[in-house]
Amino acid sequence: MIEEKLREIIGVDIFSKGRDSSIFIGRPFYLDYEKARILISDAWKSQVKGIPQGTFLLAFYDGEDDVDEVILLRALTPSRLPTDNDVVSSMIEYYKGGNDISGRAGDEKESKLDDITRYEFSFSGLECRVLGAFYKIRKSEVVNGEEVLTESLEFGADLENFYSANNYSVYKATGEVLRKIVNQRDSDIIAGNENEFKIGFVRYSSSRRFQSKEPPVNVFISPQDFVGKRTALFGMTRTGKSNTVKKLIEAIAEISAKASSLLLPISSIDIEDFTKSGTPQYPVGQIIFDVNGEYANPNMQDAGTAIYELYKERVSRYSVIEKKGFDVLRVNFYKEIKTGFELIKNYLNNNRISGDYVRNFEAIDLWSAEEIESTKDYSKKTRMERVYAAYICCLYKAGFLVPSKFKIKFPGKKELNKNCDPSNGISLQEASSWFENVWKDYKTQFFKDYELEKGYEWADDDLKALLIFLTGFKSPEEKNPVSGYRKIRVSELHELHVHDSDRSFDKEIPQSLRRGEIVIVDLSQGSPVVQKTFSERICKSIFNDAMNNFVSGKPNNFIQFYFEEAHNLFPKKDEKDLTDTYNRIAKEGAKLSLGMIYATQEVSSISSNILKNTQNWFIAHLNNEDELKELRKYYDFSDFITSLLRFSSGNDKGFVRMKTYSNPFVVPVQIDRFLANRGM
Repeated sequence: MIEEKLREIIGVDIFSKGRDSSIFIGRPFYLDYEKARILISDAWKSQVKGIPQGTFLLAFYDGEDDVDEVILLRALTPSRLPTDNDVVSSMIEYYKGGNDISGRAGDEKESKLDDITRYEFSFSGLECRVLGAFYKIRKSEVVNGEEVLTESLEFGADLENFYSANNYSVYKATGEVLRKIVNQRDSDIIAGNENEFKIGFVRYSSSRRFQSKEPPVNVFISPQDFVGKRTALFGMTRTGKSNTVKKLIEAIAEISAKASSLLLPISSIDIEDFTKSGTPQYPVGQIIFDVNGEYANPNMQDAGTAIYELYKERVSRYSVIEKKGFDVLRVNFYKEIKTGFELIKNYLNNNRISGDYVRNFEAIDLWSAEEIESTKDYSKKTRMERVYAAYICCLYKAGFLVPSKFKIKFPGKKELNKNCDPSNGISLQEASSWFENVWKDYKTQFFKDYELEKGYEWADDDLKALLIFLTGFKSPEEKNPVSGYRKIRVSELHELHVHDSDRSFDKEIPQSLRRGEIVIVDLSQGSPVVQKTFSERICKSIFNDAMNNFVSGKPNNFIQFYFEEAHNLFPKKDEKDLTDTYNRIAKEGAKLSLGMIYATQEVSSISSNILKNTQNWFIAHLNNEDELKELRKYYDFSDFITSLLRFSSGNDKGFVRMKTYSNPFVVPVQIDRFLANRGM
């Protein structure tokens, strides 16, 4: 079956089937490298069942018998004819006389117009965009000692030359010819092969009086266009962005299942990313940041469309709250000390919580328990143990739930150990009181004598920053009160903490993706701060894992990132920090085999650095000029600006304009609906 379809696609001869007299629509009266203007008539338009805006047309060169060349055009707007003023003047005179002059030329309906006038009224002009040209290349090769003439069809995305407009005739692309055009590839990939995926069918307009009567022309995508590359989906809410994302996930999951090897080799080997048949060498991992919960959970609004329902055996789900069937996406701040500290700093920065003592707190050099244990420098170890303990006490005072039987041990000082010796292990309540007493008494004689003897203070700058944060006083003796730990005593941070988990999602998720699994991170029940924090943390973990493999000479399998409501996560348009994780994935992801697929309503909100590195585009309805102005900058989307503003909520869901990496021009497509219960 597949082989038959491939033969049909490959065997289509544009120069014979595309020149059928039944699909003739007119002749050009103007042609240059960018545009063509065509004389068309009502009879010809009716014969081909209409010419919607965006229709693919073929202008065949008739000037020489031995030249096979056809210019690919896209219908844009009406174009004026030299005779238009006379026609309009005549029509107005008829209208003034109260005459009914209806009746299309070529139709059997009688008209009060004479045949010549009706004929003249039926002509109009059509302006078209030149998209490129199909042409045949003939070569002579020696096979088994005999000279053989071979012929191949090529497509160029511009015009090498053009002749006077009278040397061309124009036809509407339909059926098999249209299928060959919309599945055009810049590579040697054969569209529609067993490793490609049907994404939808050609659709030109919201109105479908003619199109609904025609058999659909299928459009295929190559998963190779998407893995390891950047893909954008833009459109208003409820225009089908999520459905398109699910179709892409499905396509990549299907091709991933055909990977030639299930395991990554331990060491690097010189091997292509894809086999000759187009399948990836290794399974493709996919991670979905699900801000609305629609990928991880079935919902009433889009019944039967959750990705989890289709790929249960390959999906791992994470959530920010405890839910059946989900792993908890939180951090034990007391055990994953550095990760927790990064989350706290992110919270302070994102909420622009500042102040000199806050900045000092953020700047402390915090070591993990493992790093402290491994150091051989006794003096440094003592200082870092105290800093570590003081930070843990800040968490305790800020209301982070403490793991059961948790105690802290650090070097005290005999002169300071009033009621307990912290070197023996004490509770966090006792440790907090110990540090509070130290800061309260910090101007007493013991500390003055210590500095005089040692040449430096008993508490270094990091420890003092933590003592201020812990006690809420900028100066010893309980002077100059500040908010201190209360700055982080907030539900947004408490939601990120789990007190009874030894597992680290930072390590689990990259490992799952390396096995080619689908990971869904359900962020729907987290605050915007939680969503942004976890997304960045996970992306950074995956990026670092891929970079470590790259610099150590180990292979990376492809990993795809999916971001819904990307404008809430990505850096803003004017963001200059190119070291941001998302910017780095966009710029460096190709060499690390990292792909990015992002969906949003706002083209103008996305960093230009990300947009400039985007190879695949799916554009649905946009409702304002600001977004369309930004879109004009890319590929040939300017041809669709007016149609993208128009939208029928009951008819146009899933109607997009699609530009893929291997297709040289934009194709208007109705995306198929994703169904998890397909075949049922």
